Amino acid sequence: MRPSLDELRARFAQAFPDASEISLQDDSALHAGHAGSSGGAGHYTVRIVSACFDGASAVVRHRLVYDAVRDWMPHRVHALVIVARAPREGATSA
Repeated sequence: MRPSLDELRARFAQAFPDASEISLQDDSALHAGHAGSSGGAGHYTVRIVSACFDGASAVVRHRLVYDAVRDWMPHRVHALVIVARAPREGATSA
């Protein structure tokens, strides 16, 4: 069963306590019928602004985000669209 947005937000808040923004969107309905959603796992978009991303490559940023939910993948979380920015990089729009 996929996690609620509140459960995800709590995970990301714990992993990124200095985050000035954590926004989430459940995209699961857009993937109905997809093999990854058949078992109940969710598809999400996450946007995080955190100082820990300052100077980090996109690969490192994504690994840090995935690490926060690693134990939920792939059974509860099937896919994440990640926008991870440092505060100096401004808005998190994709």
